[in-house]
Amino acid sequence: MTAVPTAADIDAAAERIAPAVSPTPLEHSPRLSALTGANVYLKREDLTRVRSFKLRGAYNAMAQLDDRERAAGVVTASAGNHAQGVAYACRAMGIEGRIYVPARTPKQKRDRIQVHGGGFVELIAVGDTFDAAAGAAADDAERTGATMIPPFDDVRTAAGQGTIAREIVEQLPGDLDVLVVPVGGGGLIAGIAAYLRERSPHTAIVGVEPKGAASMTAALVAGGPVTLPEVEPFVDGAAVKRIGDVPYAVVSQLGAEVVSHSSLPLVASLRAEGLGHAPFGMTQVDEGAICTSMLELYQSEGIIAEPAGALAVAALEGLSIEPGATVVCLVSGGNNDVSRYGEIIERSLVHRGLKHYFLVNFPQEPGALRRFLDEVLGPDDDITLFEYVKRNNRETGAALVGIELGAAEGLSALLHRMDASPIEASRLEPGSPAYRYLT
Repeated sequence: MTAVPTAADIDAAAERIAPAVSPTPLEHSPRLSALTGANVYLKREDLTRVRSFKLRGAYNAMAQLDDRERAAGVVTASAGNHAQGVAYACRAMGIEGRIYVPARTPKQKRDRIQVHGGGFVELIAVGDTFDAAAGAAADDAERTGATMIPPFDDVRTAAGQGTIAREIVEQLPGDLDVLVVPVGGGGLIAGIAAYLRERSPHTAIVGVEPKGAASMTAALVAGGPVTLPEVEPFVDGAAVKRIGDVPYAVVSQLGAEVVSHSSLPLVASLRAEGLGHAPFGMTQVDEGAICTSMLELYQSEGIIAEPAGALAVAALEGLSIEPGATVVCLVSGGNNDVSRYGEIIERSLVHRGLKHYFLVNFPQEPGALRRFLDEVLGPDDDITLFEYVKRNNRETGAALVGIELGAAEGLSALLHRMDASPIEASRLEPGSPAYRYLT
């Protein structure tokens, strides 16, 4: 049977990591409270020394190494945040480490790994996904005898992450009714759920995965961890093909259910009267909603959240929560590369129904583009992209046209005007192969 963390393990971890991890702020959010009718707080794990919660698990695991293991050095794999936690611990404890990351890991994260580790770590980029990096790290550990520091599939790591729940319970002036937690590899929700079920059983837990990398959902449906054939890498901090055995054991033993956003009221109710504990549900949000939450957090609260860091807030809007309930959303990390904001804005506009792409066949006659502008576009609509698909011959073939609407409700009128126009145009549906290839 797979070992799982206990509340006692998490209490011990809190003492162990105290030299490196100060309690992070729990901030009330007037905007999100007004949106939901609840009292919403944000747990600011983006304000740790390494700008994510991952320092907790990494430091707790490494603080328990014996002298032989320290001398052999450590090795790990990470999408970027766990790597920073390991790097910081390596320098603080004087332990040599090798860190494997996917080649597509944002430069901002790679730079911070080097800064935190100083001369104690070697950074190695390999493969396109976390799972490729994890395979390389496992081979390294077997070949060299270095000690593996797992990013999520380890009781010590999960116990370190669980100290967040302990802090929240201590920081809140009253009861914690609902905790919304992002889920990637599962170490975070494993530690948090283990603690709350023992120390705050009335708290409802909602785990949130990106739709493009829902490995915990897949495991719960299948009855055990399964490997997804592919994952959408945009939410890099949560893009894991296979959930860990330890996280799955915790979540499944505590009775988590997979739910759609439309049925989340059953999961996020204030309290489950007459039950031994409150509900525990897993749900998913799409990447566009995550991008919208990232932008709103920045514009309203001044919080720079990475995609995985905005997962919990992105799910909040779909929850039906009793008025006055106390809800905490975990902002898990703030390691976002500013060069990604163009893509973030694009994805948000598409998600909100404000941006659409079309293939337009303009007739070979003067004034065709002017007629399209005058007859098809609305007064508040804008062309944000125009390029011929056949770049070697602009006299024939379709043009890819991106249109940003003044309001999402204007799409039906735009499509009606297109149908009435003699200019042939077809809409590219988001998610279709043509959409992904052309945009």
